[in-house]
Amino acid sequence: MRITETALPGVMRIEATPHGDDRGLFARLYCPEEFSAAGIDFTPSQVNLSTNPVARTLRGLHFQNSPHAEAKLVRAIRGRAYDVVVDLRPGATQGKWIAEELSATHMNALFLPEGVAHGFLTLEPETDILYQMDRIYIPGHADGLPWDDSDLAVDWPEKPEVLSEKDSAWTAWADRHDLNAAVNAP
Repeated sequence: MRITETALPGVMRIEATPHGDDRGLFARLYCPEEFSAAGIDFTPSQVNLSTNPVARTLRGLHFQNSPHAEAKLVRAIRGRAYDVVVDLRPGATQGKWIAEELSATHMNALFLPEGVAHGFLTLEPETDILYQMDRIYIPGHADGLPWDDSDLAVDWPEKPEVLSEKDSAWTAWADRHDLNAAVNAP
């Protein structure tokens, strides 16, 4: 497994190093010792699956408000997705974003620390995204930002065709005076 930093502090690219033979492939996808050696303090306590039968399905940009903010490890276990992470934490990278294509074929993932928003756009039909979360989901603390927020200017590869009503109605970054407190409160 290779773990490398991205342009956003704490957001890490995880690349499996599969071993193959006549039976197929085998790859380690999560290892606490390797994560710890890379400076990642992460122990999954919940695993979630997002199934997306239609290409160009968009989910996000989501986050959990403090004190229930979540760190997560996300990967495509079927299909491909354009995965976006927006830094909400105070500092030089606040409001900046990165994107990575996650694919079941490449067995890659992103580790997302607390304090970032996350979303993805499926690039092909039948794309499934697996989330390993560091804490149990607490209803009532979910929040989000518009996928097409002009201040964030995320460069999505295509326009979504499937989008929930809730994801169409998030308050824009410029109007979120509560954001620092919501994401970063103790």
